[in-house]
Amino acid sequence: VNIIPSVLEEIKKADYVMYTRDTHSENYLETQEGKNLPVPHCIKDTWGWEIVEELNPQTLVKNGVLSQKLWYLLNKPTFGYVDIWCAGSSFANLIKTFGHKNLEVTLCGTCTDICVVSNALILKAMYPEIDITVDASCCAGVTPESHKAALTTMKMCQINVIGE
Repeated sequence: VNIIPSVLEEIKKADYVMYTRDTHSENYLETQEGKNLPVPHCIKDTWGWEIVEELNPQTLVKNGVLSQKLWYLLNKPTFGYVDIWCAGSSFANLIKTFGHKNLEVTLCGTCTDICVVSNALILKAMYPEIDITVDASCCAGVTPESHKAALTTMKMCQINVIGE
């Protein structure tokens, strides 16, 4: 909740916004992640899966903050899903349009220590020449310690971390 105003400001500055939404099914506890993190969360079509109203793309389009054509919502299972960053994806199409050296990516959201760090590392591995930044003031982790550990990990992998 505390990061919502900062995330909204990042969205207002962006040329293009890609939402990735952690998405699980009812059998979450039977999955590898569910066995290692036995806390059902982000179950598709439940309240905890929805994007908060203040940042919801439909709300932001309605309020004139986002253009209908400048955002994309991707339901992402588990920690990372390589196909979302590969050929044919919305992000891959941006790469084709702007090129590696002309594209800057800023990541923000929850959880710094699971979703944000995995997305950042997947992006860096797939597109090592893209300038990737994580705004720590627009992220929240499970704990303050795990948030900081994820930021440290990303710095070690040449991901710019700002807003600490």
